[in-house]
Amino acid sequence: MTTPVIVVHGGSGTVAEDLRAGAVTGTRAAAAAGQRVLLAGGSAEAAVIAAVRVLEDDPGFNAGRGACMNADGVFEADAAIMRSRDLRSGAVAGVREVRDTILLAALVMNETRHCLLVGDNAARFARERGVGHFGREEVWTAKAEAHFTAVRAGKRLDNRADTVGAVALDARGDLCAAGSTGGVLYKLPGRVGDTPMVGSGLYAHPELGACATTGLGEAILTHVLAYAALQRVHGAAGAAVTPLAAGLVREVSARWDGAAVGLILLRPEGTPAIVHASDHMSWAMAAGDGAVTGELSA
Repeated sequence: MTTPVIVVHGGSGTVAEDLRAGAVTGTRAAAAAGQRVLLAGGSAEAAVIAAVRVLEDDPGFNAGRGACMNADGVFEADAAIMRSRDLRSGAVAGVREVRDTILLAALVMNETRHCLLVGDNAARFARERGVGHFGREEVWTAKAEAHFTAVRAGKRLDNRADTVGAVALDARGDLCAAGSTGGVLYKLPGRVGDTPMVGSGLYAHPELGACATTGLGEAILTHVLAYAALQRVHGAAGAAVTPLAAGLVREVSARWDGAAVGLILLRPEGTPAIVHASDHMSWAMAAGDGAVTGELSA
């Protein structure tokens, strides 16, 4: 039996001072939720969903209840999930006013022959199956309103961390990766970043591992970062994994004028890497029945 591991992140970027303590508390709570699933014999898939749901319900993060608005003042969310055992994935993009977007992505993976559904049709599919909490009241926060108003007035904000994600390895040796996001604050309506894109926002493979990315979506998409990171660390072990992943993240960030870029990954045997090129990235992890650890890295 494999020692189960879960790693979560709360987004790379710049976290406003008043949100920093909450970012640490939130990611640790998410890792603990995933750990409970794994210790009960649950799958990596169930563990990452449990972890991401905690983050989606925490208004301090840019996903679910804490999502930001686009330039029309509308909430448009993306999410994705992928598992290693059969390389199945599911994603949704541009779904309006939904609190638990990761559940929609899992529905696509498990109940359709497709990989990605978008917009109103993704919402309709979920509603028909009784999945998802929809409505502006489910996702609106004073934080989102204040940020939207400030950007519309031409102000620059300190808080620019985006996306939440998780990767897990279960006792059977299966891996899974998941991510959810409200996208970029004041983005053009219809803009979709890396989060729902297999290979860029996430990837899971039995021989490569699992990876979830965060940061500027355009940079991550261009470099197919999740898959590239797993290829970069392929064959590495132990202490060699993190420097290899960190080097790739720095390369991508540098090519995009210092854009925020980060990722979490697990090798198939459970070796983690948690790296970012940004002011901050909150993260947490748990292995086996050990203590949950995590911090806001700078």
